[in-house]
Amino acid sequence: MNELLLVASIAERDTLRYTPAGIPIVSGTLQHGSQQMEAGLERSVEFEIAAVAAGEISGRFASAELGAVHRFKGFLARKNRNSKALVFHIIDFSGVA
Repeated sequence: MNELLLVASIAERDTLRYTPAGIPIVSGTLQHGSQQMEAGLERSVEFEIAAVAAGEISGRFASAELGAVHRFKGFLARKNRNSKALVFHIIDFSGVA
């Protein structure tokens, strides 16, 4: 199974565009920071990850406030067929209280 749940803020976001097939899509960068337990020790985790929202969710992502923290749900896939770099494909997100 390839499912990723991530609490992160929207660090950067491009403008809404359309694929040649007419599907709306928005690319961006998510920023995460947390404390995680690993081998009985607390570890500080910070990273940025490339993200993309396509289809219906792209409009919500395009209008979401930069810097706001959300709970994202999606999956990881290669950036393109010949790349080893991964991109987080957002399929849903909601605000974190």
